[in-house]
Amino acid sequence: MHKKNIVSAGKPLPATDKVLVLLHGRGGSAEDILGLADHLSVKDFALLAPQATNNSWYPYSFMAPVEQNEPWLSSALSLLEDLVKELKASGKKEENIFFGGFSQGACLTLEFVTRNAARYGGVIAFTGGLIGEKINPENYKGDFAGTPVFIGTSDPDMHVPVARVYASSNILRDMNAAVVEKVYPGMGHTISGEEVLEANKLLEARV
Repeated sequence: MHKKNIVSAGKPLPATDKVLVLLHGRGGSAEDILGLADHLSVKDFALLAPQATNNSWYPYSFMAPVEQNEPWLSSALSLLEDLVKELKASGKKEENIFFGGFSQGACLTLEFVTRNAARYGGVIAFTGGLIGEKINPENYKGDFAGTPVFIGTSDPDMHVPVARVYASSNILRDMNAAVVEKVYPGMGHTISGEEVLEANKLLEARV
């Protein structure tokens, strides 16, 4: 199961009301994903990056049957749930809590926020979709109340089929998220400069 190991950067938590939770991809690290913040408009944010045990949030593809990714997936989701509870207990408002992730971290980000929909500051998913062999709408509850969401992906992407990105976006829209979805032909499994610009639009709109 995932041990709680959260690496922080940016402003100290007590010194700001805005928090960005960043989730690394498979084989990555908290430090890697915090490096992305050098390119993001987050000078007034506290940055928190949980570290996955063994550098992976769950063992198989995000489109494997969910039971194959247990108990790791549930452990990752509960780690995020606990983190958000702690932030709220310390006085942070949901509307000032932002989430971002890449690849496996983007899938986990989308899965967590959609299971716990609320008016968050914003959600940034660099190449990701909702988790499961098939999407199970019964897992998702709440109302995003206009939360801005950016989902960017490559067509094709070796890990994330574009059809799953579209299906995920539609579920978030049905739950009142303001989704901007961009598909970049032949981008590859990476984060592009154009995606960073989209992410910054979202972050700056809430400053």
